[in-house]
Amino acid sequence: ETGKEKFMREIENKNIKEKCYMEKLENGLQVIIIPKKEIQKKYIIWATKFGSIDNTFIDSTTGEKVVIPDGVAHFLEHKMFEQKNGVDSLYVLMALGLDANAYTTNDHTAYLFECTDHFYEGLDELMDYVQNPYFTDQNVEKEKGIIGQEIGMYDDDPGWQLYINAMDCLYEKNTIKVDTAGTVETISGINPEMLYKCYNTFYHPSNMVLTVAGDFEPEAILAEIKKRLKDNEVRGEITRIYPEEKLEINKKYAEKEMEVSLPLFMIGFKDNIKDKYNEVVKRHIAIEIILNMLIGKSSNLYNELYKEGYLLSQPDLEYEFGNEYSHVLIGGQSKNPQKVYEKIAEKIQEMRNNNINVQEFERIKKKIYGDYAVEYNNVADIGRMFTSDYIKGINSFEYMDKFEEIDAEYAKQVLKEIFTEDKMIMSVICLLYTSPSPRDKRQ
Repeated sequence: ETGKEKFMREIENKNIKEKCYMEKLENGLQVIIIPKKEIQKKYIIWATKFGSIDNTFIDSTTGEKVVIPDGVAHFLEHKMFEQKNGVDSLYVLMALGLDANAYTTNDHTAYLFECTDHFYEGLDELMDYVQNPYFTDQNVEKEKGIIGQEIGMYDDDPGWQLYINAMDCLYEKNTIKVDTAGTVETISGINPEMLYKCYNTFYHPSNMVLTVAGDFEPEAILAEIKKRLKDNEVRGEITRIYPEEKLEINKKYAEKEMEVSLPLFMIGFKDNIKDKYNEVVKRHIAIEIILNMLIGKSSNLYNELYKEGYLLSQPDLEYEFGNEYSHVLIGGQSKNPQKVYEKIAEKIQEMRNNNINVQEFERIKKKIYGDYAVEYNNVADIGRMFTSDYIKGINSFEYMDKFEEIDAEYAKQVLKEIFTEDKMIMSVICLLYTSPSPRDKRQ
């Protein structure tokens, strides 16, 4: 038995010859280490399971139900960088020459950096600011103005509005339809006490995962992480409360006029993963194969719509899921989104009625497997992937292992379950029709 195995779980994926080491520390923090020998770059990401959908929970100290306004997770992410001595940790990291950042999604908040040099100085700063929040009435009020401007930018962003409207079509009550940053109204009620309550609830190590990828010795980097951790009491699970969501879509269609050069569309399908979360990885891969067969770059439908000028490039294809939500999205630009919608609906019906072309299925399956394998060449891709998958209860290696279990028959079953007309929606951002001012008229 090697020293590694005594305290760290080693997981190897023989298909792609990659290893990861996982250790759950005494305070509950999950550490994931992915060694990449002879790679110059190093990447670290420290995430907490606290996102925009987590706005109702039970306070573990009082046992009382807490409801927070929309946008708190994102607000907290912004405020974490400001230190008691007036220093902004983001600038400290950037001054070291590190590529540092933070972000908030619907299910987690993450703090990260990538570098070739000064990794340990960066680690000092990252682990210091994430463990030492500093909120005052003054600095919270100041931040409201900054985030208010960011919200304004999102309101003017056609791509974001397209997505938010698609979520509103798919879901009636699910908090995924809430804007990550909240609104100017919702953030106006945020105060230091609320931020500390959320920090103390969600930023406990037992609710967090720290992932490093690069040329590290697993034992050595784990020791460095432990050295910088504050002492924390062990804590139980956090009880989150989410609204009950119906199986049906909320509405079929949403449209908004904005300044765009060509209409944007997002076609969605509502999935119900709740009872099948144990097979979500298999389902995800099958959906990617189906989407590529339906309207991927090599598909007949894409080439037909491209030739006829209805599509200028391949649409973005995505399956988003978490414990509380799951949906398929097809997004792009078209002079006639309705035509694209009809053609996709027709093609799905055809695929449902006929056997899946096994040769085409196997070719696309191989291509997607190759795309997944390539992600392991980049430390940032690896770090983000292992982190977001862990938050969803998945080890990223599962994606490489499950390919063998997916055949055309399974894909057909998934196609019939999800890709149905009654679960299909469309969000459109159409051109803003304004009469030109005299100045704009060309002579």
